[in-house]
Amino acid sequence: MVQVCVNGARGSADGAAVPLSPQAIADSAAEAVAAGATDVHVHPKTPCGQDTLSPRVLAVTLEAIRARVPAPVPVGVTTGAWAEPDPAARAARIRGWTVLPDHASVNWHEPGAEEVAAALIERGVGVEAGLWSGTDGTARFLRSPLAPRVLRVLAEVTDTDPATARDSARALLTGIGAAHGRPVLLHGEEGGTWPVLRLAGRLGLPTRIGLEDTLRLPGGRRAASNAGLVAAGSAEWASARRYGCGGAR
Repeated sequence: MVQVCVNGARGSADGAAVPLSPQAIADSAAEAVAAGATDVHVHPKTPCGQDTLSPRVLAVTLEAIRARVPAPVPVGVTTGAWAEPDPAARAARIRGWTVLPDHASVNWHEPGAEEVAAALIERGVGVEAGLWSGTDGTARFLRSPLAPRVLRVLAEVTDTDPATARDSARALLTGIGAAHGRPVLLHGEEGGTWPVLRLAGRLGLPTRIGLEDTLRLPGGRRAASNAGLVAAGSAEWASARRYGCGGAR
């Protein structure tokens, strides 16, 4: 599985390649799926380019994506606290959604994670449990009664140093352990993106790639699109997988 993370919390200052409008997000997602992505993660945006959980914006964005991306490719969204800081309001937004995503990420270190995850489960939306390195999210998740009910774990390595991100990833995976038997998707960000993606390949773990995590291709050149990142990421993952855990790559 290679999930494309289409835009993240990035905005217009990050360049024209980052899709912000519903149609641009849909077009970029469709191109990424054509390049090999098997799952889509997006941040719906207000007209001003801010992340939002608004039912209206979510509906327009999901409908645009599903008009371009063929079923059964799943489409997920963020529920990050920056989009709605108040946990009760975040859960209320979810209960007001008129068009539902297939899944949504919940960052377990954020206040209200349990409430938000419960609201998603009540509505039949799969939960991706975001466990960030450097936070108490993993410990909180492993104690949670909801942990066995999530769709998967997103193991997010926040160490952006390419020299140390791989070790940080291994430490995060050790902390997560069996994770109540849930699948684990491993990914990094910024400078740590490519070392962590290659580690995911060696370990045979699902991963993600896209303009949310990095604006640059493996060699350092600026990426022109999510499709370009997905194509490069799929090739890097497959190459690392061929080397296996004992490879020198």
